[in-house]
This record gives sequence, C-alpha cells and structure tokens, in this order.
Amino acid sequence: MNLKDFIRSIPDYPKKGILFRDITTLIKDEKAFSETINQIVDRSKKFSFNKIAAIESRGFVFASAISYILKKPFILLRKKNKLPASVHSVDFELEYGTATIEVHKDSIDKNDSVLIIDDLIATGGTAEAAARLIEISGGKVSAFIFVINLFDLEGCDKLIKKNYKVENLINFPGH
Repeated sequence: MNLKDFIRSIPDYPKKGILFRDITTLIKDEKAFSETINQIVDRSKKFSFNKIAAIESRGFVFASAISYILKKPFILLRKKNKLPASVHSVDFELEYGTATIEVHKDSIDKNDSVLIIDDLIATGGTAEAAARLIEISGGKVSAFIFVINLFDLEGCDKLIKKNYKVENLINFPGH
C-alpha cells in the first residue's frame, strides 16, 4: 500500500504559499491508518525507549495507538496553557509564526528514553522544541518518527545534524 496516495494536498492553507499535507484522508481509511500504525511500530523497534511522546495535536492520533500496542506510557506535548499542572515550556519558530509547547514536569523522569512521534516535519522547529522539552525534563530523545517529511524544508536534516535519530514514512516536497 502506498500511503502517499492517502494524503490530500491543500494549497494556500493555512496561509498563501503553504501547501498543506492533510492526514485526515489517511486516518479516515481504516486500512491506510492500520498500515501507518504498523509501519511506525516496525520502525520503532530499531530504538530503545521506555516512553512515547507526541506533539499536539495530530501526533496524538498516531502516538496513542503506538503507545497502546507497545504498552509504553504516553506523554502529551501540548500548546501553551493546555496542561493544568506545573510545566516546562519551550518557545519556538514555526514555518508561519511562533508558538510554545509544554510538558508536565512530572511526565518524564531522569534518564527516561523517549520516542517522539508526530504527523509531519517541515522546518523542524516544533521537533527541536519537543527535544528540548524532553531534555530539560531530564530525559533523552531516543528517536523521532514522522508520518510525513517535507524533505525540501530540511527539518529531518536539521535533526540529524544535531545527532538525533529520525525515521519517516512518506516524503513530499514542502511547496
């Protein structure tokens, strides 16, 4: 099954000049979604980790299923002011703006090894912020797994240059 066939491309969303890769067409197809989950599980076996984290919000769709299958704790990396307890925060740049992500301070213990899952990587700003959250919490990043890599925006390359392990299922140009 070619998962690429299940991704819808929407021009000029969320702003002019962005070609948005929409995963809703992938997750609404039960066979394509199952295949995506199976591929992430297979790729995750390359890495040693004891927790899974995902970036709000589409990363939650994939990581929750992976967490269930692998029987690993699931950590939420959320937008600012969405978590009720004490948090670590990281500000970062997006392709089309700025944002902040947070994690509960009690989610990650010293020496936890965390697999980070997200639906898409573009410039890598969100992924780098996620890694910083894991690290300031005392954990280490085992690897990243993305469903989609917008290869010409070089986010994966940026992570690899910082010595992070990176996997992705689908490659698309970003523009």
